[in-house]
Amino acid sequence: MAPYGSYLAREIMAQPTVLERLLAEEQAIVSEVAAAIRRQSPSYVLLAARGSSDNAARYGKYLFGAANGLPVALATPSLFTRYQSPPRLDHALVMGISQSGQSPDIVSVVKESRRQGALTVAITNDRASPLAQAAAHTVWLRSEEEQSLAATKTYTASLMALAMLSAALNDDNAPAESLTQVPNWITCVLADAEEIVEAAERYRYMEACVVIGRGYNYATAFEIALKLKELTYVLAEPYSSADFRHGPVALVERGFPVIGVVPQGAVAGELDEMIRTLRQREAEIVGISNVSDVLGKSQTALAIPDDVPEWVSPMVSVVPGQLFALGLTVAKGLDPDHPRGLRKVTLTR
Repeated sequence: MAPYGSYLAREIMAQPTVLERLLAEEQAIVSEVAAAIRRQSPSYVLLAARGSSDNAARYGKYLFGAANGLPVALATPSLFTRYQSPPRLDHALVMGISQSGQSPDIVSVVKESRRQGALTVAITNDRASPLAQAAAHTVWLRSEEEQSLAATKTYTASLMALAMLSAALNDDNAPAESLTQVPNWITCVLADAEEIVEAAERYRYMEACVVIGRGYNYATAFEIALKLKELTYVLAEPYSSADFRHGPVALVERGFPVIGVVPQGAVAGELDEMIRTLRQREAEIVGISNVSDVLGKSQTALAIPDDVPEWVSPMVSVVPGQLFALGLTVAKGLDPDHPRGLRKVTLTR
């Protein structure tokens, strides 16, 4: 089965164009939302999401905490729906993230938050969706229709929307300039798409693995693991490298696959040391990195550009993972556009 005729492959390859369009066409709206946030001066951020959007929210936890000094929590939607006991949300900024904007539980979080007087923002690919209607402000992902069941371009667009909003809140041109380079960095990764897809063939009999990241790329570990689970049916478990040391490291024996997401930055040294330890235990390392030592220790080295700042690296480092999942799907003889048991819009309550 050739991978490049699939919707999934086309949408992976479309990501630079999608992000360029989002940067060019939604910046004015993002600036308006940032101005509203500054006026209301919330004490904390509550992010509500499911699936890939929940992984984008994990990125938001690090981003708004590190760059904007805001405490961030992930919502518990069942408190709003099943238990009918929503928490008090005064002084909150509540953001719902959903590519479709359809999921009733995420809509419920935003609707109740707005009723309580919280500032509400929807980040969605459908500006006419129930989520967009429930929120006071909407950031439109402008990704066009995503036909692949596995989210790719809407995931990186969600990360970009969060990053644009964080940069606008600080009213600082330097972060915004870094964002304009992201499509180019992703284009550099996509130039090696064929090699990455082919590299996945080595793992066609893989049944389980772990994906390790930390800091901003904790989200990336979760997203790559999700892509592997939903496309290849591999039991892929995501971990922070810190949590992995607290017990799960016992899983690792000779030949056990470990995917490490290790961009340059504050956590690179600790992750490099963990990769070294795992190699000593004869693990099979797939390294997604721009750290030469990590790439040198990896049986399968998937490089990202050298000059990517850590805070935007999740938009870049997830792309080799997407391509790896695509290649493994095809290597296993599976259909990347029709994973079993999945629907494009999942309605949870």
